[in-house]
Amino acid sequence: MIGYNFYPEPTGIGKYSGEKVHWLAKNGYDCSVITTYPYYPYWKVQEPYHKNRRWYKTEIKAFASGGKITIHRCPTYVPENPSGLKRMLLDLSFLISAFFKLLQLMLGPKYDYVLTVVPSFQFGILGILYKKIRGAKLYYHIQDMQIEAARDLQMIKSERVIRTLFKVERYIFRQADVVSSISEGMIRKIEEKANKKVMAFPNWADINLFHPLENRRYLKKEFGFKASDTIVLYSGAIGEKQGLETILYAAQELQEMKNLKFMICGSGPYKERLNALAESLGLANVIFFPLQPFEKFNAFLNVADVHLVIQKANASDLVMPSKLTTILAVGGVALITANKGAGLHTLVAKHNMGILVDAENQQALNEGILKAILEDNRVIASNARAYAETNLCIDKIMQRFEASLVQEKVAVAK
Repeated sequence: MIGYNFYPEPTGIGKYSGEKVHWLAKNGYDCSVITTYPYYPYWKVQEPYHKNRRWYKTEIKAFASGGKITIHRCPTYVPENPSGLKRMLLDLSFLISAFFKLLQLMLGPKYDYVLTVVPSFQFGILGILYKKIRGAKLYYHIQDMQIEAARDLQMIKSERVIRTLFKVERYIFRQADVVSSISEGMIRKIEEKANKKVMAFPNWADINLFHPLENRRYLKKEFGFKASDTIVLYSGAIGEKQGLETILYAAQELQEMKNLKFMICGSGPYKERLNALAESLGLANVIFFPLQPFEKFNAFLNVADVHLVIQKANASDLVMPSKLTTILAVGGVALITANKGAGLHTLVAKHNMGILVDAENQQALNEGILKAILEDNRVIASNARAYAETNLCIDKIMQRFEASLVQEKVAVAK
């Protein structure tokens, strides 16, 4: 597998890529990963890796099944304050360092499959190189429609650059044996531009680790709240693309409700600016938390009465928020900003497993929060957990992926 986000990153794409490879190794597969040192969502290489970040390092982990993971960590430029240009430098630096590691691996045992993870989309070029030289099957997995996001969020403003990137992407689509993505809306859009079938390979939740807890009111005391407090939680990466300042404006509008608390938990380049805005607005009802330890995270999520999934309108079909899977697993009441017609809106409405409000509409968000805290949402919570049990179990998803590997091998044999 080739991708710069990997274990032990606690959230986002790195979490899923790490769990994916660990599942395969536990089931007897010999896996190698070309990645970098864990930096997300902090945008800084984390300990104990920080001192080795300027050169290559290899880690090996063996499993009782006979499977094995070999992790090749490559030096990469990681910007502390990522802008559009700096993110491109991040992508380019990993592309170069991973290229040299891939050349080295070319001389070793052949792997049957090479899986590249988007972002960044151009890592597919490395997969094509391995495919052509060693004859492996190329799986091109899209977690984020990166080019569209960069264009629509004005991270790249040059139309010529955007056209060039789409041209490179079309070449990768033609060379890939399997293209996969994580949501119905994304799959539909990718099929239109790739002109080929796209496999569903959704993100998952550990439904045994993340589950509803009883006596949620008393859990609140463990995190410094009163049992009578109503908690609205945003937990996840804190970046510009979500439009998280709307949470602060909602808190300002509703600050007369003394028992209503807004909790923002996470890390990211936008957190300091968000904190400064909260202070300038004098918001005593907004509390910032750091990322929670893994062993406390289920209890932490169960504390919330309402979970916020905030996205800008032009992102609701380009990315599927990874935080939503764990919210569903704990039977949380999710308030989601997504417009009608977007894949995320369609999915949530179909299963009645969240409260939907228009994206980038402050009044709609304010009214949605009031609706969520004042109405009985037990049906939504029950539907959320039921959906997670049926559709988000990692074993079921990975078994389907494993079956696709077997099908590809049979097709080659014929």
